[in-house]
Amino acid sequence: MAAVADDEPLSITELAAFQQNDRAWVITDDADRPVAYLLLDVVDGNAHVEQVSVHPAHASQGLGKTLLDTAATWAHQHGLAALTLTTYANVPWNAPYYRRLGFQIMPEDEITEGLRRIREHEQARGLARWPRVTMRRPIDRANLLR
Repeated sequence: MAAVADDEPLSITELAAFQQNDRAWVITDDADRPVAYLLLDVVDGNAHVEQVSVHPAHASQGLGKTLLDTAATWAHQHGLAALTLTTYANVPWNAPYYRRLGFQIMPEDEITEGLRRIREHEQARGLARWPRVTMRRPIDRANLLR
């Protein structure tokens, strides 16, 4: 999956837009170094996880779950119906991980226009060389308490 590793990161300007709109969260270690982050967008009335990443040295500590729960709380506070994301279908720390956190794969006929545009953009960037899925997790009280 070298194409994924070689994918251009977001620019400082793009990252700043997430921060200025209160849609970026970072977890730091004891030395105040970033070890995990989440960027959230709003797509078709849902909070869309643009990017969530945890440094491999800090995996399996619940940081990704913490960030996703924070995003769900933000979405609830902003009256949004769900969290959505796109991810790799067969990578263990992608779709199977999100499934354990309450996300479900969206049937193709339920994928909204905005999410379709995201998938097309991913494909144009070469990120769809491996099977990808679109996933959704409803925002309700039960999901906020996971």
